[in-house]
Amino acid sequence: MSNVQETVGKLANEAKRQTQNLAAKGPVVRDKIAELTGTAAKDPRLALSLWNDTPTRASIVAFVDAITDKGGPDYIEPNERVAVFDNDGTLWPEKPLVIQMAFTLVRMAEMAQADPSLRDRQPYKSAYEQDVSWLDQAFIKHYQGDDSDIAIIMKELPIAFEGLSIDQYLADVRAFFETATHPTLKKPYAQLGYLPMIQLLRYLEAHGFQTYIASGGERDFMRGIAHDLYGIPPERIIGSSLKLEFKEHEDSVDVLYKGEIEFFDDGIEKPIRIWSRIGRRPALVGGNSNGDIAMMRFANISTRKSLRLLVHHDDAQREFAYDGGAEDALTRAAARGWTVISMKDDWNQIFPE
Repeated sequence: MSNVQETVGKLANEAKRQTQNLAAKGPVVRDKIAELTGTAAKDPRLALSLWNDTPTRASIVAFVDAITDKGGPDYIEPNERVAVFDNDGTLWPEKPLVIQMAFTLVRMAEMAQADPSLRDRQPYKSAYEQDVSWLDQAFIKHYQGDDSDIAIIMKELPIAFEGLSIDQYLADVRAFFETATHPTLKKPYAQLGYLPMIQLLRYLEAHGFQTYIASGGERDFMRGIAHDLYGIPPERIIGSSLKLEFKEHEDSVDVLYKGEIEFFDDGIEKPIRIWSRIGRRPALVGGNSNGDIAMMRFANISTRKSLRLLVHHDDAQREFAYDGGAEDALTRAAARGWTVISMKDDWNQIFPE
């Protein structure tokens, strides 16, 4: 067994012990989200109360009205009403680092603490020194077409979870969301879903849509929180995936993570994964970065109306303001008539208070 595997095994046992000691607290914001977003089932006209009365809100309502008007030219049958959303930066924050990396860095820091030879090697160096600037730039470079650093992350990230069972990994994810807090927003990660987007999910569902997530984030990590935070069940989560292997016991079996990535669900992979999992083109898509362009384009066909939403991070006061990694998407949105959501102008609230 390698030093890394041995270290991971020790960490897995410790994580299991800590997880078993956690009290079952339940979802942190489920009641608040239900209060703010649950009007959709009673009166869909009230469901977008966290959206200001702007052209953006009007375009969403007009699209939904058009495709649900059975006698109208843009009517879409309910079984074709599929909405797919990116996650990082679209449904929750991705700065100063995507939330999954914050979860992974805890494990990598512990590995570097146990094995000094890892401390000068990225991304363990960033984890050990608690400096995420290299990692943040790696993701920006990826969205600008330079994958030199993201390739390093994709190689090393799976090693951190090698040998864990799917059940233990899920328990570790849930334990993380019970305790971890965003470093600058100073809120628990489990409270950081964008409430206007969660309202939008409920609004669409009230009009017959099936809602999905298709993200570059790791599928099983998102499954650990998506149902509690967004109301989206595990079977509707499409994301990057680590390779898995089968382990047999006397009268039971385990599925374990291997130290390799199976696929990275970003860019041109998104339409491929969406089709392979759903078997339908989405009629509505939501994203926020260059990595979502292919998914946006996939929704556009000549025989059917579609709506493409691009979240623009322009609110430094309540969240973050940046265009890095979204330059091409913003340019294409302006040229192609996509609907750009201004966090500053279109949302009257972002997080639970």
